[in-house]
Amino acid sequence: MNDEFFSRRDLMKLSALLTAGGALPFLKSFEARAQAPDEPVKIGYLPITDATPLLVAHANGYFEAEGIKAEKPVLLRSWAQLVEAFISGQVNVVHVLSPIAVWARYSSKVPAKIVAWNHTAGSALTVAKDINSVKDLGGKTVAIPFWYSIHNVVLQELLRANGLTPVSKKDNPAPNEVNLVILAPPDMVPALAAKTIAGYIVAEPFNAAGEALGVGKVLRFTGDVWKDHACCVVLLHERDLSQRAEWSQKIVNAVVKAQVWTRANRVETAKLLSKDGANKYTPHTVEVLKKVLAPEKTDLTDYLASGAIVHKDWNESRIDFQPYPYPSYTEELVKLLKRTLIEGDKGFLEALDPAFAAKDLVDDSFVKKAVLANGGLAAFGLPDGFERKEVIVT
Repeated sequence: MNDEFFSRRDLMKLSALLTAGGALPFLKSFEARAQAPDEPVKIGYLPITDATPLLVAHANGYFEAEGIKAEKPVLLRSWAQLVEAFISGQVNVVHVLSPIAVWARYSSKVPAKIVAWNHTAGSALTVAKDINSVKDLGGKTVAIPFWYSIHNVVLQELLRANGLTPVSKKDNPAPNEVNLVILAPPDMVPALAAKTIAGYIVAEPFNAAGEALGVGKVLRFTGDVWKDHACCVVLLHERDLSQRAEWSQKIVNAVVKAQVWTRANRVETAKLLSKDGANKYTPHTVEVLKKVLAPEKTDLTDYLASGAIVHKDWNESRIDFQPYPYPSYTEELVKLLKRTLIEGDKGFLEALDPAFAAKDLVDDSFVKKAVLANGGLAAFGLPDGFERKEVIVT
């Protein structure tokens, strides 16, 4: 895995891409592409557990079972590559960080919609072994994968709740400040080992890798701060939703079926995603992926004792899967993004109404049908009703 993945260079490329002018050539390229009714599913993904449902749907033949063809998913090395490939139409189904979806639609007017959640939770704050509380991070540096990420949002909520101020580009942060830096996830573990950072917050399996190598410990799981929060979401082009509604429905059906299967087959999923799996979807070992997807019961006991998990009654999985995009989540995300430190031009957020974004960014009509056809919300351990109240407890 190269240094493009989640790197500062990637951020610069994506920042340039996600402007009206930067996106325009790629949007024109997409519009110029002929749209065949039987065009195959072309998945673009990054090699992290966030991509699980898309990869499981491909591996298990769920697209074909729905009557549509699917090409082998395209592994991309950076968010910039992934977003560029999607905007230009080289791939037509992707998973992206939920804040990136907000950024793409409202900063550069990318005509894409969230049609489902890809997974919930699946991230953590991992720190050096001598860090025992969030307050211990004062005066230190913490790595984040991206400014537009749920990781950055949750981390900053944690910091502020503990009297700390997030800053960037400071060599010597004050005792009440925490310096945030962009770092590629594969570089986070060695950086923590070298003590150039005090911690990092990122998607799995990089937290599990830090634990397995004895480099650091999980200080807090993000799902224990924001209950059942989305991380990555599934994006489709608006043109496909309006002009190929049946095709779009079949894609969402396959993703929902994949999530149902994954929840019931976690060990098998780890094997399927691993570097030893038939498709070699990711470069990760089965052991590391199992620690995320199918952790031992003793892990829960240890995390409760350490404080990595505070809310035992939430019954959060380290990573879980449910596809319905609750409107309350999108509203809350936009509200939090407005007060989150983000480098670059974030002026588009100032005028963005959270309630409008929840209706405009998301099309839940396809996933509602798919969920109801696959056992309803109960199949995902959720109560009936497509509404909920967001719970954030730092």
